[in-house]
Amino acid sequence: MNLMETLRAGVLTTSAHETQALAAAWARTLPPDCTIALHGDLGVGKTTFVQGLARGFGIAAPVTSPTYTIFTLHRGSHRTLVHLDAYRLDNDREIEELMLEEFLITPWCLAVEWPDRFARWLPVDALHLELGITPEQNHTVTLR
Repeated sequence: MNLMETLRAGVLTTSAHETQALAAAWARTLPPDCTIALHGDLGVGKTTFVQGLARGFGIAAPVTSPTYTIFTLHRGSHRTLVHLDAYRLDNDREIEELMLEEFLITPWCLAVEWPDRFARWLPVDALHLELGITPEQNHTVTLR
């Protein structure tokens, strides 16, 4: 089973390190110019997953949640990662004012936390991941 099929079946991770390793491995298989929509409640590991993506793209700089800056841009050795936290976006005008297309220089990956607030603007081929936490405090990652 390849990694995409594994993610569709759902993956259980028991630590932030495992979640980051999973994301790093997946990052190396992603096509250029892709959008990843990260669904899940507060604290399920969305930013942790993006940290792993960054590592997989060869980005050494620290990756933190862009909650207050809305988005951050990380340039790696072979791809640019645009990390967007849409939680505080309230309307289409605010989304348009971000001018994200200016930062999407091939090859790029746009990782969107709280994508439901940004849904209208997501490309139809966006990859949707559902992140969760089990009662045992393990994390789940499933590709929809």
